[in-house]
Amino acid sequence: MTDIFIHPHALCESRHIGAGTRIWAFAHVLPGARIGSECNICDGVFIENDVVLGNRVTVKCGVQVWDGVRLSDDVFVGPNATFANDKFPRSREHQARIPETIVEAGASLGANCTILPGLRIGRQAMIGAGSVVTGDVPSFAIVTGNPARIMGYVDSSGRAMPSPAPLQPPPLGAPTPVIPGVTLYSLRDATDTRGVITVAEVGPDIPFPVKRFFASYDVPSKEVRGERAHLRSEQFLICVRGSVALVVDDGRERREVMLDRPGLGVHVHPMIWTVLYRHTPDAMVLTFASDHYDAAEYIRDYNDFLRVMPARVDP
Repeated sequence: MTDIFIHPHALCESRHIGAGTRIWAFAHVLPGARIGSECNICDGVFIENDVVLGNRVTVKCGVQVWDGVRLSDDVFVGPNATFANDKFPRSREHQARIPETIVEAGASLGANCTILPGLRIGRQAMIGAGSVVTGDVPSFAIVTGNPARIMGYVDSSGRAMPSPAPLQPPPLGAPTPVIPGVTLYSLRDATDTRGVITVAEVGPDIPFPVKRFFASYDVPSKEVRGERAHLRSEQFLICVRGSVALVVDDGRERREVMLDRPGLGVHVHPMIWTVLYRHTPDAMVLTFASDHYDAAEYIRDYNDFLRVMPARVDP
């Protein structure tokens, strides 16, 4: 195996090792493991048989990568991170089928974190040190804690986006862009001793004929809603109570805005990836849509969204 460095004190039984990979002292790689190019397998790492590593993967010291783990290109696994592959382990009892744990491209797993079996960690997600991950992690999410909860998202450069500040509403009649395909609107309101009314009209305010609306509320703060894009449908979102953070992504640029008043609306064109999170306990979001419900025009996986992007026509 040319162009591969294997330390004299490492035990590498696999012949499926990509060019430029380095395997350091006291690492043990079993025969069935498949490791891509330019990986860095540090001291004291154990890699079992049914394991696949992509290219440029870094596995730091003290990590055991068990059967069923799939690490995509450019994944970073921090020191002593732990993968589990049996949901109900018993001594000398073996599973009929080992669940796959998939870590997508560019994700980072912090030191001493624990990843439960059968989960998917989305692309460029960041798992905080010591976190215990008990459910799937969306692409670009930053999670911390036990159990791990979403604390933020990374931007298009892979750095943590700052917590969104309350928005300065744009002037009435002068909507402002957030990213291409996403526009912020101010809505009219009327206040007197009886309270406040916020008004939105199809045409002047909601810039498409409305075919459907739906409301989301009573969302636990740990949950994420609206993680999708649409092939055809336009949307107009208003947080009528409480507050919620909206992440918008056109495949090249990602921004996060805080919706915290009924007088703010966001127009989202087709082929924009959206995520709603940081719901306050009283948050209620109204979404107006330009089309009737059609499951076939939803894109629910970010990788599928990127695959469709070359055919996108900018609004």
